[in-house]
Amino acid sequence: MDRSEVDGEQLNNLPLDEVRSNQVTKTIKKAKGPFEYAMAAAIALEADHPEVQYVQGFLVFAGSPPIEHAWVELESCRIDPNLRFLKKTAKELFYFSAHHLTVEDLKATVEEAKEDYPEDDPLPIYGKMPYEYYGDVMLGDKPYQDAYESAKAKCREFDRPSGPVKRTTKQD
Repeated sequence: MDRSEVDGEQLNNLPLDEVRSNQVTKTIKKAKGPFEYAMAAAIALEADHPEVQYVQGFLVFAGSPPIEHAWVELESCRIDPNLRFLKKTAKELFYFSAHHLTVEDLKATVEEAKEDYPEDDPLPIYGKMPYEYYGDVMLGDKPYQDAYESAKAKCREFDRPSGPVKRTTKQD
């Protein structure tokens, strides 16, 4: 089954493989930022895992707004080559996918972007127009907007008290 046919929530629930995330990071010689690390990881993993997908979307953890991010997904797990820079555990991280590309599609899209817009970074990739906006920043196509809204909802969950409010008294 093609990943585009799978329900987005199911993809967001793939387990993060911390060991493989850290292993693949060690194989990446030169990259800047999460998008390039994810692209390099996808290319590195493709020989052994032809089903690997480069994924863009949003990362959420307590105390932070949604962060535009990239990672890779296999059929059974998520691998985030940026994990060591995040200094968080798998249980602290929540991923909201917006855009999936095979390595072949990723390479072709990056090459096209380099030709069409040589002065701009080819990553991240924002999908098809029309683009949605949040604030003054272009976000991407409808799946990007949906992933962003889901990530914002998760951030609001962190801001809610997890039980009854405890009132501090002078005896405490």
